[in-house]
Formats: sequence, C-alpha cells, structure tokens
Amino acid sequence: MKTKSWKDIKDSVYGNVGSERRDGLERDFESFKIGLLLRKAREEKCLTQNQLADLVDKKREYISKIENNGSNLTLKTLFDIVEKGLGGKVKISIEL
Repeated sequence: MKTKSWKDIKDSVYGNVGSERRDGLERDFESFKIGLLLRKAREEKCLTQNQLADLVDKKREYISKIENNGSNLTLKTLFDIVEKGLGGKVKISIEL
C-alpha cells in the first residue's frame, strides 16, 4: 500500500491548487492559523481571555471564538487585539 502525502490527499479530496474548493480550504486553514497565533501570543503575555477582551472592549466569548476559528475577523479587530491587547504589530503580505 502506497502512503499518500498530505498534498496528494488535499488534491484528491479538495481538488488542485486554484480550484474553488481547494482555495476555500486554504483560506479556512489560514483563518484557523490566525486564531492559533493569537491564542499563543495571549498565553505568552500571561493574559486570560477575559483580560484580553477587556483590553480591546470585546466579550470573552468573542475572543474564544476567534482563537478557535479566526474566520470573520475584521482587520480592525485584528489590529486592536494585536496592538492594544497584546502590544504587538500586525504584518500582512499579499501574494499575486
């Protein structure tokens, strides 16, 4: 039995890179990574979700939702969380 790579599995299940379904998977994964990065940064600052929520004038439940799935996160909220809440800077890149 031949072992498949993660790329082969994604290609067979979600289609090739550039297809609508595959692009959707990649966007969802990037959103998930943003949530994980925010959680890691919050924990490194020794902040609870409640403390971070207070710093950025949001509810704890909203912070939890973002950390578990960064989708539907506005850029303004991302900047508020990173800059006001965590004391960091956001860097965004665009690939064409």
